[in-house]
Amino acid sequence: MGAWELLLVGAVMVLGLCGVLVPGVPGSWLVWAAVAVWALRDPNGLAWGVLVGASVVLLASQVLRWQLPPRRLRQAGATRRLEFWAGAGAVIGFCVVPVVGAVPGFMGGIYVSERLRLGTHGDALASTRIAMRAGGSNVLVELFACLLIVGAWLGVVIWG
Repeated sequence: MGAWELLLVGAVMVLGLCGVLVPGVPGSWLVWAAVAVWALRDPNGLAWGVLVGASVVLLASQVLRWQLPPRRLRQAGATRRLEFWAGAGAVIGFCVVPVVGAVPGFMGGIYVSERLRLGTHGDALASTRIAMRAGGSNVLVELFACLLIVGAWLGVVIWG
């Protein structure tokens, strides 16, 4: 697979990661579809392993999401700015502390957004708790699964 094709697959994955933060957009399925196209265009054992792993991770995240309360972030007062900060925090956390850093990064992004909006530590902390109860955990599960899939794909493309 050529460099331009890999960049296109990566762009679709980034689009899918952004789509996770927008209700109604099948972001995780875009990430999975990009991995599937890559595995079909570059058929080797490692690519198929990433596709199978991505399928298992995506299925597990969907099962876990069904167990969590539904997304109600908009009704709780979440803004696009909050979603941006949460997503950026998760991606930065995932890069700084591989894999497990996405969780504190996501929550830290919500906190930073609310601290900028509300001004005080106590109000921002309370608002972070409300956002996580209103569906933030649901978004976090899906975003974490997508970050795992993208991380595995990047690892194979770069070092595999």
